[in-house]
Amino acid sequence: MSWSDDTIFRPPAPRPAYEFASKSIESLPQELANLTNLLYWPLTPGDKGDLLASTSPQTSTYHLRGPAQASYALGTYLEAILIARDHRGRPKTHGGDLFRAQLLGPDVKAGVPGDVQDLENGTYLLSFPLLWAGKAQVQVRLIHSSEAIGVLRRIWREKRATVDFQGYFRGPTGTEETVICNVDPQSTRTKGPTCQYRDVDSGELWFCAQPPTLPCNSLVGHSSGHYLNVTTPHDEALLAWKVTDKVLPQGISPIQIRTTAPGNSSLALSPRPPCHPGLPAPKPSGFYHREVWHSLSCSSRSFSTVDSILGCLAGRVVHMMGDSTLRQWWEYLLHTVPSLKSMDLHVTYQTGPLMAVETSRDIVLHWRAHSWPLRSLRTPVASLHSVVRELGGLAGGPHTVVVLGLGAHFTTFPPSIFVRRLTGIRTAVAALLAREPRTLVVIKLANTGYKSVYGSDWFTLQVNRLLRAAFAGLHVAFVDAWEMTSSLALPDNIHPGPLIVRNEVDSLLSFVCPA
Repeated sequence: MSWSDDTIFRPPAPRPAYEFASKSIESLPQELANLTNLLYWPLTPGDKGDLLASTSPQTSTYHLRGPAQASYALGTYLEAILIARDHRGRPKTHGGDLFRAQLLGPDVKAGVPGDVQDLENGTYLLSFPLLWAGKAQVQVRLIHSSEAIGVLRRIWREKRATVDFQGYFRGPTGTEETVICNVDPQSTRTKGPTCQYRDVDSGELWFCAQPPTLPCNSLVGHSSGHYLNVTTPHDEALLAWKVTDKVLPQGISPIQIRTTAPGNSSLALSPRPPCHPGLPAPKPSGFYHREVWHSLSCSSRSFSTVDSILGCLAGRVVHMMGDSTLRQWWEYLLHTVPSLKSMDLHVTYQTGPLMAVETSRDIVLHWRAHSWPLRSLRTPVASLHSVVRELGGLAGGPHTVVVLGLGAHFTTFPPSIFVRRLTGIRTAVAALLAREPRTLVVIKLANTGYKSVYGSDWFTLQVNRLLRAAFAGLHVAFVDAWEMTSSLALPDNIHPGPLIVRNEVDSLLSFVCPA
């Protein structure tokens, strides 16, 4: 990739870059290299300026695929047909809407995500596994109409960035100058020269407008900048709150799920292997029952006591790298285990690095934010280490646990930016596992939450496709935060509540200490 001649290059520090820093996207699995297939979503004709022609959550309907039954057998499936309609009540003739379907069991605090198959003709096939005995209720939400997704798709693919950042430069006398920074020179919004910064480990590039008087090597601070205006009034109407993330009118009466024989288990859980990296990903990946997540790929465990958590983490060093949704795991462990003590490293809390220790059990927990692009309060640039840099400094081993959680800060850029970042991270993970195969590497998928042009569940779906493809073929484990945050009748929040976080951490610990 080449940049214009007026780009000023900042020489890297005098230490060698890793060999993988220059590798191209082609070094990834074929699934990730072919973005067209990986990020496929049905094209839609749009509404031609007529908002009433867009999909409506009020008029869209769903019904059972077959005749209703007095009760349904545990371990079978419930199927339904959804017909998307516009605001005039007319059936849609194309697909592309983002619906979310759930089967909920309020009496036993249960929930499982339903599979939504887009037939691309305005009709959707819904399928729900019946995994617990008792009452269950279908719920369907329209997250975004196909027309709104057309807006999101256009902006994601065509706009270089929908946010910018601030770079803070300081001279020898203490004089400061602030400029706009971003992932490419054009997005710094300057017509003059730019400063280029290259991470010597990952090869990642970052750009800032050249300060008026200070040199490029005087960059000392970073923070969030502005959300850019990238939508038209019509775009905003399609993404408005009143038509986004709305529950469809109830189309199916509550059902009763029965056990196959008296005395049988009330859960449809077949024998599963202990949790370990490299497991196939079933769909759904799990379900909730009595507020506990049950994985369908492995025999997940519940770590409900402080002693069970301490026993699992004893002698281990955990390195968490990513965004604030992963920091929630660090915070959960710190707040749940009284003997874990946070060390004051005198850093910006929002970006880290953070560290907690438990000296009697030799437990060390690290968290730090991934580097640029990062929406944050002002933080020293020296604290922003790339994930590749951190991974390259780990010896690994049976007492090392690495957890990666990226996604939320990449939805404001074209998918190629995230693919480029994943290129280096995948190679760094592969190198770590090659030098010490006993290292446990866990990937946290991105969770539900945002519903705007800057961050949307539709973007997150694409990010998770990229994450799964990027680490395909490597001996890593996944925690499916997407399904764990979309299975219960809880409000979406980019920072999930304690119930969700506890189950996410239990899933992590199930890989650290399998049954």
